[in-house]
Amino acid sequence: MPRPSSCALAAAALLCVGLAAGCTAAPSPEPTASVTSPSPSPSPDETLLPVDTDEDSAVGTLAPGFPSALVPVPPGAEVLVSSAEPLPDGRLAISLNVRTGQDAAGLLDAVRAPLVAAGFAESPPSSPEAGLAARTTFSRSDGAELLVVGVLDRDGLRTMTLGGTLAAP
Repeated sequence: MPRPSSCALAAAALLCVGLAAGCTAAPSPEPTASVTSPSPSPSPDETLLPVDTDEDSAVGTLAPGFPSALVPVPPGAEVLVSSAEPLPDGRLAISLNVRTGQDAAGLLDAVRAPLVAAGFAESPPSSPEAGLAARTTFSRSDGAELLVVGVLDRDGLRTMTLGGTLAAP
């Protein structure tokens, strides 16, 4: 059998060293996820937005121009965020988010009375919506003015969200 040349032996040695180096245990990569403690539950005094986002909305109070005579804040409710944005067609887009310990029926009654007195018709859904304690819709002017109200019940507190469009006051 012929003997391998010294160049072939050197090449084979380098190949073995290269393979051995490739097979050595490399340091494991740093973990991409870190262990953190669980997030605390939201506290009753948290707001949805940390600061006012524009001149048509407000955190913790009613926005400038909000039609509070037509859509009053239910008694004992804390305003989380609200808005009253004039639309190009002359209508007003409003939203109101409040939190309270009052029951869902009481919350709906508080917004229902002034809306019905102002000529709005109520249209409750034909079936309850999953996840909501209450939901209803108010409309007038053949649907040109429409408000949707939803109430979420969580941990003994209710959060009511009301939003839609109204004729400009």
